[in-house]
Amino acid sequence: MEQLFKDSRAIERFRSGPFGTYIQHLADHLRQQGYARVSRRWRIRVAYRFAVWLEESRIPMEDVTPAHVHRFITRYCSVKQGDAKTLQMFFDILVEKGVVPRQSEPVKTDAEKVVDEFAGYLRQQRALAAPTIDSYRFPVRQFLARHFSNRRVNLSIIRPQDVIDFVRHEAARKCAASAKNTTSALRSFLRYAQYCGVLDQDLSAAVPTVADWSLANIPRGLSREQVNAVLASCNRQTALGRRDYAVLLLLARLGLRSAEVAHLNLDDIEWTTGAILVNGKGGKACRVPLTADVGEAIAIYLSKDRPAVPTRRVFLRAPAPHTGFVGTSTVGLIVKYALARAGIQSRSKGAHQFRHTLACDMLKHGASLTDIGEVLRHKKPKTTFIYAKVDFGALRPLAKPWPGGVA
Repeated sequence: MEQLFKDSRAIERFRSGPFGTYIQHLADHLRQQGYARVSRRWRIRVAYRFAVWLEESRIPMEDVTPAHVHRFITRYCSVKQGDAKTLQMFFDILVEKGVVPRQSEPVKTDAEKVVDEFAGYLRQQRALAAPTIDSYRFPVRQFLARHFSNRRVNLSIIRPQDVIDFVRHEAARKCAASAKNTTSALRSFLRYAQYCGVLDQDLSAAVPTVADWSLANIPRGLSREQVNAVLASCNRQTALGRRDYAVLLLLARLGLRSAEVAHLNLDDIEWTTGAILVNGKGGKACRVPLTADVGEAIAIYLSKDRPAVPTRRVFLRAPAPHTGFVGTSTVGLIVKYALARAGIQSRSKGAHQFRHTLACDMLKHGASLTDIGEVLRHKKPKTTFIYAKVDFGALRPLAKPWPGGVA
């Protein structure tokens, strides 16, 4: 606290009263999470005002609930200053220290219970990976909400037409890949319902097929000049620029997926052997060689810029709290902004195009599809076959002459 305030009277005021000890805990927590000094000062004042309000309202400390936090925020706080987040931190500290009781979990709807049971089945009986289970939960929840609304779920009354109508509705407003995931989730759920004995017939056959043919698309990547321009767009004189440069190098040089970059841990980097342990799709882990430029970029970021926080994630959020990336969206935004800085107008704005770029570049230099599959860690050779479409050198001898000749 002394590092934040020079006025000893202010420090004594913050520490006095029944909440003083916990305001000090909040100050320690903010420091550990890497909040700037001015932000910590502001947030401590917010917590103090809340404590004073509780005393003036004669609300005992042990009776504080989230409703009191909400009431105070509504009446006295500014949303822009992050007051709500501050008071949520303060309330969590009170709960953690046993001052106020933990709130009971909100009562789940009947549909939510069914989705949770379905997710448990996928995890225990089907051994599906967590990301796959998460991708199945939302479409099933949508289906149940559309068919039963807030009523009790009775799967036995579902008819084939209900399934068809739902898929038609979703396919009309989603891209082909998203609609295909919806049909896969729905088929799995309907088989689960029959497995549980709730349905007396297999309605999974009633789920329509979405037109999304395998290997129908052409992989779209960047040119080598464009990749270099994207990397050069990072201002490596700043901490944020050095972090983004290391992230983009992992995508461009090693062909990692956005999730693999976001979830990379400090323990995954084997400096002595020059390798990275990558936890890929389906929980499959494999070692990838750590090239010199990628290793140097990561080492510079770790030594100069990464805050000393408890998390083991390699890449952290720039603004406090300094936690690991939440999902893959942050990696996608890094790519999006880098493309914009470099002035590159690509059809795809996501991170996956760097994998396509790496594969196409390997083809140009004579690598086989088997080699590309090993570098990109494809589970099935069929996944790599799509790059045969861009191997124009190999395809040109197979092209037949145009019957009408050259115009």
